[in-house]
Amino acid sequence: MTTLNAELRTFYEARQQQIPAEIREIMQRAGQELADTGQADRALATGAQAPRFSLPTATGRTLALDDLLADGPVVLTFYRGAWCPYCNIALRSLQQHHADVTARGARLVAVSPQIPDESLTLAEKHGLAFDVLSDIGSDTAKQYGLAFDVPDDLAAVYDKLGFDLQRVNDGHPRTLPLPATYVIDRAGVIRWAFVNTDYTTRAEPADILAALDALD
Repeated sequence: MTTLNAELRTFYEARQQQIPAEIREIMQRAGQELADTGQADRALATGAQAPRFSLPTATGRTLALDDLLADGPVVLTFYRGAWCPYCNIALRSLQQHHADVTARGARLVAVSPQIPDESLTLAEKHGLAFDVLSDIGSDTAKQYGLAFDVPDDLAAVYDKLGFDLQRVNDGHPRTLPLPATYVIDRAGVIRWAFVNTDYTTRAEPADILAALDALD
């Protein structure tokens, strides 16, 4: 069975052939500069207490981490938005493993800075059975140490590509989260963490399931 990151790598290599060299250069430079900041190493990691949050779902409800933890462990994944093809691939893969997550008594939720309408469209498109939450302004991502600002030249590229982050992020177009996934136990402690500045790399579902199996 193909792993998620193998699928992402295949997509990346095909995508590179379609992107003009000058845009590739901007993207690669921005990615390297972000990696050089060391932010991934400073983000919340295993052993930390998970910051609490209460965020709107795609259907207009409000979901709080405390309420989720009352029922069992939580798999919390941060993604950039429905406009990001790598996020779409990762979320589809999580949906394929959703039954395995729930079979372990855990709840899966995904968080992005986009407005609920965008999350709803995404959830319907991929038939997501888990909640997709809106962290407008990235306040929750900031608490986890994941929020960063896109540089000017990359923001201009995203505009040129028609991503319209001004609209989908409700006036916060420059701030995005690092791709990250956390396994949080019922006591609210992060027991497993994946954080990477490279948005083309994501947490493997098999590793998430192994982390759930390792919980006491």
